[in-house]
Amino acid sequence: MRPTALFRLYRALSALALPFAARRAVAKLRDGGVSAERAHERLGHATELRPNGPLIWFHGASVGEAKSVLPVLHRIALDHPDVRLLLTSGTATSAEAIAGRMPHGAIHQFSPLDGRGPMARFLRNWRPDLCVLVESELWPNLLDMCAEADIPVALLNARLSDSSAQGWTRFPGTAAYVLRGIVMAHCQDARSRDHLRAMGLEYAQQGANLKSMMGPPMIDAVARAQAHADLGNRPIWVAASTHPGEEEVILATHAQLLADDPDLCLILVPRHPERADEIAALIADAHLSLAQRSTRTGDATRAEVYLADTMGETDLWYTLSPIVFLGGSFTNVGGHTPFEPAAADCAILHGPHYVNFAEAYARFLAADASMEVEDGAALTQAVRTLLDDPNRAATLAANAHPLVQSGDGPLGELATRLFSLAGAHAKDLHD
Repeated sequence: MRPTALFRLYRALSALALPFAARRAVAKLRDGGVSAERAHERLGHATELRPNGPLIWFHGASVGEAKSVLPVLHRIALDHPDVRLLLTSGTATSAEAIAGRMPHGAIHQFSPLDGRGPMARFLRNWRPDLCVLVESELWPNLLDMCAEADIPVALLNARLSDSSAQGWTRFPGTAAYVLRGIVMAHCQDARSRDHLRAMGLEYAQQGANLKSMMGPPMIDAVARAQAHADLGNRPIWVAASTHPGEEEVILATHAQLLADDPDLCLILVPRHPERADEIAALIADAHLSLAQRSTRTGDATRAEVYLADTMGETDLWYTLSPIVFLGGSFTNVGGHTPFEPAAADCAILHGPHYVNFAEAYARFLAADASMEVEDGAALTQAVRTLLDDPNRAATLAANAHPLVQSGDGPLGELATRLFSLAGAHAKDLHD
């Protein structure tokens, strides 16, 4: 199959943009505390040698994707110990989030940019037998070069927005060319399955959402008790994965709740911790006292707002609180997964905007496992109700828990399927 004119244009434009993209990507990792050597992994320069044996390359762009695929990696490592595992991600925070949580022998690298130079260096070093894209964008150069090298590609937990799908379906010839190397498409919802089928991947199937199979948070009981003591053993509610425009509403809610219970503590967990200074200013403007996790400033035992601006600790905050409001749902971000707080036995509140997890939230609402609140006034009333009626909060949490699936069956099936695809490629290379 020959590349289309549109793809050739993309390839040329991406080559022109690569020096600027590379500079930004390396600088962003360096700002996140990553060494210069490792930051240049974004340019395809490997910092580790490829181990012998069949190798599966998993790519999860950011924190959520990288964490969600860890159970799959552990299951493959358990069932097929001869397979080597490589996980790439694009951010410093994602590397921190999975540090120490990967199977023994698995390797993390920062993902190569979608340019032919970085991708060629990456593929030349790692020579994967299977590329698995986890809930990520469909990068044209990556897909094209894997197809050129006869490296099969699998889509895992695929999620495709309406706008992305419309862009691809407008150019069916280019879509057919770019997607020609994809051999498996496991989708987290029916919408993504239908989009991919419309793009030519007739074998796309809906399967279990990986984020529903992450299991209960692995939090040390001593660490949990210490965190609660650090906060003064007070009543707590959590607002997690918040975005610009949401913190003001949440802080106004908390100010009203404090009138009823002056000891109440809000743990505010922004989606992007680098916004901490901006959020601290909002807290000051709301005339609320602040303690900040990253800087260890403020009196956490008495602060009205605890700004949890660190990475990899969200599960800890979930286990401390019976009530969680999930952000990204008062704005058009599309919402965030309810499965993690459900696994931590939280009562879940969320706004009306959750298109990215529409099927999941429909199940939660139908099972009386979450509460949808339209605005700040409704949020205030819902949090007040759950604080005053712990039995109602416990009911919501109990109803949510069964929606967090046991991963044994689905994980085993996925591990077997991915192993089969990688093994078939490795066998072809040796025949």
